[in-house]
Amino acid sequence: MAILAMGGEGGGVLADWIVDLAEYSGYLAQTTSVPGVAQRTGSTIYYIEMFPEAAARAAGKEPVLALMPVPGEVDVVIASELMEAGRAVQRGLVTPERTTLIASTHRVYSMTEKTVIADGQVDSGKLLDACFGAAKKFVRADFAAMATDARSVISAVLFGALAATKALPFERKQFEEAVRRAGVGVDSSLGAFRAGFDAAVQSSVPKVKNAGQAKKKVGYRLLELGARIDTSFPAGAHNILVLSIERLCDYQDERYAAEYLDRLAPVRDADARHGNGDCELLREAARYLALWMSYEDAIRVADLKTRRTRFERVSKESRQSETQVLQINEFLYPRLEEITDIMPAGLGAWVLKTGWTNRVMSRFAGNGRILETTSLQGFLQLYLIAALRPWRRKTWRFQREHKKISEWLDQLISLAPENHALAIELATLPRVQKGYGDTHIRGCKSFDAMMSTITSLRGRDDGADCLRRLREAALADESGEKLAATLHEVNA
Repeated sequence: MAILAMGGEGGGVLADWIVDLAEYSGYLAQTTSVPGVAQRTGSTIYYIEMFPEAAARAAGKEPVLALMPVPGEVDVVIASELMEAGRAVQRGLVTPERTTLIASTHRVYSMTEKTVIADGQVDSGKLLDACFGAAKKFVRADFAAMATDARSVISAVLFGALAATKALPFERKQFEEAVRRAGVGVDSSLGAFRAGFDAAVQSSVPKVKNAGQAKKKVGYRLLELGARIDTSFPAGAHNILVLSIERLCDYQDERYAAEYLDRLAPVRDADARHGNGDCELLREAARYLALWMSYEDAIRVADLKTRRTRFERVSKESRQSETQVLQINEFLYPRLEEITDIMPAGLGAWVLKTGWTNRVMSRFAGNGRILETTSLQGFLQLYLIAALRPWRRKTWRFQREHKKISEWLDQLISLAPENHALAIELATLPRVQKGYGDTHIRGCKSFDAMMSTITSLRGRDDGADCLRRLREAALADESGEKLAATLHEVNA
């Protein structure tokens, strides 16, 4: 048996339960573990082998138990997360002839997924397909959610799922007795065990609804804008437009969401006249305009950190009991630019270009601050920043961002009649402006560099392909070296 688990998930406890279960049931058992190189760049692999003690005694020999799993010779693989199941399949530990694979379908994104400038997420559907194809029996469910509901850890749920598979020659009662013998968190562990057992018996996973198929409805505050979408925009763009106005209303207000639709109207008209009817230009422009108009500033961050839903989520994730006090510390390191971003436009620009104010404010912000959001003083400081939302339109950052947005949209609309394919590529260009701090600054520089090439690309037959290559180069290399080299090739 091989168990692939990350730190804090109780993989060692699960291995100990299995060894205890085997030994109490007349087996010789051994477990070993090999830790991963870091918290999420490699899981710990716990490996267990067991052999009937009576058979060993009858043969008069001690069994030789291996220390590591061998590809093609593993009967049970337990993965605490979907990517770990995929890793097991990739290593050849899961085979259709003999392996029962038990895996949680939730995702904890790896470092390589998080550090990619573009969307680095691995397709969960492909991981599931690989698991189905590789295993003799595949038991899957969101075992992490069950552990949270039971106020336990995922190892207990996985132990229950293992019992339900009948992959081991033991009865359910024997599994439960192993948990009781451990003597730690017995009640919550048994509750989690039952949840995992039941889920494995049912052997079903709730299907994720395809948001692209069902018409998404809006709330009461957005009924008027929802009706405007239904009557004024093509059906192929309705869902993304509804999601966008909800996002922008939450970010600012209903008027801001209406301004978003106003900005998109000329793009809609240009796409209708010069596109092929699939609304691709409108959909891409709608997606990235909504993201751009909801850029994250200090006002937005403070708003999100002081919401009741956030405190409720942290309380649930930390498994806070009624007798415990929750304390949340915010580690804030605002850059000078992030402070001036929420100042009135004229004041922010003056502070940035005035030497002595620049130095004073940099000294004030440089060391960072720790705020306890769960204290009245800390909460009020963030709440007051969040309360600046009605004045966001007058801030320095708002003025800059919306000037660039207007320039980008103007280019889109003028390009559509001449080179519709290039206009579609231009619509996706804002995706390079990601993150915050230095990462965002580099992304903005890349965006500006590519925008400067539009004039020369608009008359070229390969203009769309060139811009796509530039965008991919910018997303592939945070330093900007690949983009610079590709710019040189394109302009050569």
